[in-house]
Amino acid sequence: MSLILLFIVPFIGTLLGSAAVYFFRQGIGMKTGKAVTGFASGVMIAASVWSLLLPAIDESSYYTAAFGFLCGIAFLLVLDTIVPHIHATAVKAEGRSSGLSKSALLMLAVTLHNIPEGMAVGAAAAAAVASEGAISYASALALSLGIALQNFPEGLVVSMPLYKEGKRKGRAFLEGTISGAVEPIGALIAFLFVTILSSLLPFLLSFAAGAMFYVVVEELIPEASEGEHSNIGTIGAAVGFTVMMLLDGIFG
Repeated sequence: MSLILLFIVPFIGTLLGSAAVYFFRQGIGMKTGKAVTGFASGVMIAASVWSLLLPAIDESSYYTAAFGFLCGIAFLLVLDTIVPHIHATAVKAEGRSSGLSKSALLMLAVTLHNIPEGMAVGAAAAAAVASEGAISYASALALSLGIALQNFPEGLVVSMPLYKEGKRKGRAFLEGTISGAVEPIGALIAFLFVTILSSLLPFLLSFAAGAMFYVVVEELIPEASEGEHSNIGTIGAAVGFTVMMLLDGIFG
């Protein structure tokens, strides 16, 4: 039951965020959007360091952590190239078209974004159940809660544009929720993989950190800093980083 909780908490964050489409008529404003995007950036950076990279280094070495980190970035770079994925900023800046609506592209972007988060939770859960694990269950739960916090605005960011395009609220809620379904699936796969090949735990922890870092630099930071009021995104990032750091410190 405790493992199931770790796996589903981030998904619940997406579900609740998607459900907010029932309560917001006009969506979230530009300033609020920048704040929550910056917050998500801060959470993911802090989680990459305290919850993933440092335990990986403790379990192996700086070299293993560095290699896994770069492999995680390379993995997302390849995935980002193969999947017809264009985040909202790129759509505006480059004017490219993939045959998909902007809301569909955004849903695809968030779904892609959620893959490394699920991997991170699964790897942390495997470390928590291992004998003399590098990560305590409380620390793994802190990581899961931190990801759930930043998944809440993501769910709304997906469901609200779908509603504005004319889809019913129920359909917009469902599609927003689906964007987070990859997280528990990714968590389970990563958990089983590490359980079978426990020697790869440090690598997978740092791999997940690299993948999350790529998402932050490629997706979230450009979105938070675009146009006016970029300082709001910076403040949000600082708050998110601090919250995740405290969560890991308190629960870890």
